[in-house]
Amino acid sequence: MEYTRNLMMSQMDEFHVTIRTSTLPHSGTYSSVWISLVGTLCETPPVKVNPEQHRLLPGSAYTIVITPTKEVGKLVLLKLRLEAQPGFPDLNWHCQDVKVRQCSEDPNVDVFPFHKWIQSADGYVELRNDKVCLRKEETLAILKSHRKKALKNKQQYIRFGTFVDGVLGCVDMPSVTALGPNLSYIRQSPGSNVHYLKGFTERGTSWNSLQELETFFLFNGRDNTVAKYVQAHWKEDAFFGYQCLNGTNPLCVKQIRSLPSNLAVTSKMVRSFLPEGSSLKREMEKGRVYLLDYEILDQLPDNTVSGKQTYLTAPLCLLHYNQNEELMPIAIQLQQAPGPQNPVFLPSDSAADWLLAKMWVHNSDFVVHQLLSHLLRTHLVGEVFCTAALRQLPEIHPLYQLLMPHIQTTLQINIQARSTLLAKDGVFDKSISCGLDAVKLLLARGTQSLRYSSMCVPDDLRCRGLDTLPICYYAQDAIRVWDALYRFVEGWSSLHYCNDEDVQQDSELQNWIREIFMKGFLGLSHTGIPQSFQTTAEMCKFLTMVIFTCSALHSAVNFSQLDYYLWIPNSPAALVRPPPQTKGLITEDELVSFLPGVNSSCHVLSILSLLSQHAIDYVPLCHYKEWYFRSGAILRHVEKVQKELKKIAGDITKRNTQLELPYTYLSPDYIENNLAI
Repeated sequence: MEYTRNLMMSQMDEFHVTIRTSTLPHSGTYSSVWISLVGTLCETPPVKVNPEQHRLLPGSAYTIVITPTKEVGKLVLLKLRLEAQPGFPDLNWHCQDVKVRQCSEDPNVDVFPFHKWIQSADGYVELRNDKVCLRKEETLAILKSHRKKALKNKQQYIRFGTFVDGVLGCVDMPSVTALGPNLSYIRQSPGSNVHYLKGFTERGTSWNSLQELETFFLFNGRDNTVAKYVQAHWKEDAFFGYQCLNGTNPLCVKQIRSLPSNLAVTSKMVRSFLPEGSSLKREMEKGRVYLLDYEILDQLPDNTVSGKQTYLTAPLCLLHYNQNEELMPIAIQLQQAPGPQNPVFLPSDSAADWLLAKMWVHNSDFVVHQLLSHLLRTHLVGEVFCTAALRQLPEIHPLYQLLMPHIQTTLQINIQARSTLLAKDGVFDKSISCGLDAVKLLLARGTQSLRYSSMCVPDDLRCRGLDTLPICYYAQDAIRVWDALYRFVEGWSSLHYCNDEDVQQDSELQNWIREIFMKGFLGLSHTGIPQSFQTTAEMCKFLTMVIFTCSALHSAVNFSQLDYYLWIPNSPAALVRPPPQTKGLITEDELVSFLPGVNSSCHVLSILSLLSQHAIDYVPLCHYKEWYFRSGAILRHVEKVQKELKKIAGDITKRNTQLELPYTYLSPDYIENNLAI
């Protein structure tokens, strides 16, 4: 790639070098900076940039004139080193960029962007100019060597490790501190209002009654309109079905054309819940029968919460999409193996039996949502993409620049989760029916069951029969957001890949996807994860999936949590009495005795209160702070997708005015651009 101009220096020519400190808070430093210029012919000796009277304050710029004693040739790299000053704290410095002119009035400027933190312990760091390029476009041996060396250095620092055997690979970092300042971040949270939760932390007893729960909810849910709707409608079958499609976990329900062999449901059992004159077989043929199957939870070890054993079931729940456009549960079997001690519960059973059966389904869904739909499908998958990108894509690679704003935060948030939520005495260990032993087994099972097709929205929704279902707002919004992202990725990629051959010959891109498959997805070929890219269409589909997963999908499964879980009976995190083996033995007043203790319930809600809040300074989908999105053809593609996403957001807002319960989680103005909580 040609540079802006060829800086050929005679022996006594000058470089006018301007070093700029960013405007970020605390970006300045007491330290001094040394700089060297690297050309095709030689490297200049280090020069101290800032004298004693000039310090690197936030937003400051300082120009130094460097006069080489030898001919430099074409200027290709800059080297910076931070040096702590005696008697002053050794603070990091955030360098915005360095600009180079041949003279102070020269309108031609070579820009060497950085936009990162430098530590004195880093030694010399190298900056190259702002021309993004593929490896094949490098023409200078010195830049080819720099590109290769930079990747090698990162591969020594960033490595794949193992969290749990059989589970997706993760970054091998013991703590957030080890990430360093450029891979960590500070989330500006609005703060959780847990005032009315704190007083329950020492109460290990059970809830006394539903009335007591209502009083608790009145204080904690009074400002949450969705939670109040949940509390008012949680017993209704139509709302149960609605949650399968549009609730916290819309990833499990699927259309079926035949019954699973282990579901002991007969056509006679459910005939009264189907249209007159029809049958279960006929309704399945019409595509109006759906299933929730939690087989993945079968035979997981139990946990102990607040001194009480908890229980996990692996239910099958049959649902029917009726003529009123409602998805209604019509049969529930709580365990996988049919038998006399595993009855099929029906809407015609006693109100208590049927409601308890639905509570067991929602408890199972809570576990699958937390560990698979949320943790595995967004957080851990995103970490794989990020770790591989840091190791295999140079920072000058166009796809590195495209993806990093969406995936970089996965490293910090996942390291924190492994050391807190998923550790001993964390929320899973102390408060959820799926304890740490079960967590490991479930994540391994979830890894084995992952499929690339289920990660790609159009394929997944088509396979599950949700793509044309009028009441599945998750599906409607997800498809529109996916399509907008795909067009954005396609446009971006066309700036750098002219044809399929360009994709095939990009060794760095191919190394990235190969490492995702081998190190991230453990070489499991049955997952369908690509091992290489042969066409631009294949690449664009995968990149769209990466961005959607770490932005839109995370929004749908994360920011909905408190709304649907605040009313505890709707989706209990644990159940402390065994699942019923016969019908007719409990009353509605006894349902509360199945719920976990007060303290563990409130511990869960405290965590969810934190997780369900947007950052004060969150960046909406496809809005970018990074410098390279701000000009040229790239900016035009960004403006185009922003316009399209704004139209989608407007349409969703208009639709929601007609809904009793608005669906907002996939409105583009609500979606965070990355996965940072």
